[in-house]
Amino acid sequence: MNRLQRPIAKPSARRQGAGPSARRRMLLVIAVLAAASVGLMARAFDLQVVRKQFYQDQGDARFLREVPIAVSRGTIFDRNGEPLAVSTPMVSITVVPSEVLDNADRIPALAQALGTSADDLKAYLEQRADREFAYLRRQMNPDAAQAVLALGVPGVNGQREYKRYYPSGEVTAHVLGFTNIDDHGQEGLELAFDSWLSGKPGAKRVIRDRMGHIVEDVEQVRAPQPGQNLTLSIDRRIQFLAYSELKKQLEDVDADSGEMVILDVHTGEILAMVSLPTYNPNAVNGTTGAQRRNRAVTDVVEPGSTMKPFTLAAGLSSGKYTPTSPLVDTGNGHWMYYGHDIRDDTPNGLLTPTGVLTKSSNIGAAKISLSLDTQFVYDAYKAFGFGDSTGSGFPGESSGFLKVGHTWRPLEKATMAFGYGMNVTPLQLANAYATLADDGVMHSPTFIKEGDNDGKQIVSPQIARELVAMLETVTAPGGTATRAQIANYSVAGKTGTAHLAAIGGYAKNNYNSLFAGIVPATAPRLVGVVVINNPKKGYFGGAVSAPVFQRVMDGALRLLDVPPDNIGRWYVGGPLQSGGGLAGNAPPPANNQDDAAAAEVVDP
Repeated sequence: MNRLQRPIAKPSARRQGAGPSARRRMLLVIAVLAAASVGLMARAFDLQVVRKQFYQDQGDARFLREVPIAVSRGTIFDRNGEPLAVSTPMVSITVVPSEVLDNADRIPALAQALGTSADDLKAYLEQRADREFAYLRRQMNPDAAQAVLALGVPGVNGQREYKRYYPSGEVTAHVLGFTNIDDHGQEGLELAFDSWLSGKPGAKRVIRDRMGHIVEDVEQVRAPQPGQNLTLSIDRRIQFLAYSELKKQLEDVDADSGEMVILDVHTGEILAMVSLPTYNPNAVNGTTGAQRRNRAVTDVVEPGSTMKPFTLAAGLSSGKYTPTSPLVDTGNGHWMYYGHDIRDDTPNGLLTPTGVLTKSSNIGAAKISLSLDTQFVYDAYKAFGFGDSTGSGFPGESSGFLKVGHTWRPLEKATMAFGYGMNVTPLQLANAYATLADDGVMHSPTFIKEGDNDGKQIVSPQIARELVAMLETVTAPGGTATRAQIANYSVAGKTGTAHLAAIGGYAKNNYNSLFAGIVPATAPRLVGVVVINNPKKGYFGGAVSAPVFQRVMDGALRLLDVPPDNIGRWYVGGPLQSGGGLAGNAPPPANNQDDAAAAEVVDP
């Protein structure tokens, strides 16, 4: 049998099961693919359903941002609609430090555009490398900011902001105050009305690319609410006039500081308030607290003889005195009381109450006060607002100082009658005079035009009018304030010269010079108070402060179109019209002195 004829052997059972069949291999592949599909589906479910929010938040954190929408602070206007404080758009340069550091080759160009050195900029970024946001420069001029952004440095962006600008600069600095770099009020009316002026910033969601640039606005989260405008009672024209004249006078008399306040007597509106030295609110850095302090409301002075009208108000209200009687014996100008020499400038002998004001007699004022019940005098002073805040709402306003009546010693009662032993602010003093000018009605001083400001009757209209007429004699020939006269207008007012307080008593050669006046006297419209602190060239209130009042009020009356009431004569319609003084006291020869030299008392 040859090989071709041999029968073919059948495979053994072992060889038949030696490897997987094609079917089995197919099933295995399918099973693996099915398991992988299930795993992928499970993973997808985990990512898309179970942990969707987590990953969404992570993605948003890298590309979706909520950014603020800047709002403009409200504009502050003067009473005539002239802007006193406005907000101008600026651009702040922001940065993601790590992204700029990743492009370190761009730092020199960025530093040059920002006006700094590359080394300083790099050090600044490295210190903040772990942050996602930092400021490179706040409130740049938009053109300068655009030059920085045009470089296209990764991670560098612009953010719109607003910066406060004060067109009148230092003229209105103490009234308005200023804002910080975040546009929040820090002092003055900017602080007092911060919530009204600020508004509420909005917010929006945006998508940023990997370089930090905004590529899409997604949605507005919160609508911006711009700040509300504010119209003040201040008249910018009168404010500038008061500032200019006061500044000139401080230079002429070499004084340390000075203040002036002007009120509308019928509304209590503050038309002007100036405090010197001042500062530029557009460049606050480097200024001192003394420059920024609004002395007209925060600082106090002893009022000196400007206090005498309120002592006389108590006397007239008591019924013991009228403008013409009884006579007060002031003797030879020296009166020893509790071991202290209370002095007048000249011997005046017998004076009427009006004569006490005309000649500014310390002795006369003290004797009138001492003849009255102590509590009655104290209540009269309190009624005119002394010892209490005026309620103007100005931040940091002082309430002055007035001892409680039952604690007064006799000598204190005597010296307070002519303005020693108590403290007032220039605003308090102006408001007290405005009360006399408005027939005895007191208004709370306000910086807001046409605010709700009902008055309160303090003294009877008759007594208020009598006091204004008595104060006219002070500016008439023979009074202590002839330099306060205004052509074609009658003026009522009072000078004051007070020694500065010092350790153990009063400084002998340092003074505060004051003048408080009402115009026109026959139909009062304005009250002005001038305080000049520690003048070195002259010190009498009639010579130092009264001229400032005269120049400023002369201009203010014309700016406000107040009709003249004294055409062709300096003094008319009052008690000197017939040539004699009230109660028969003929006016003394004209002089410019008041009671400064006579007020040399020590602290009792």
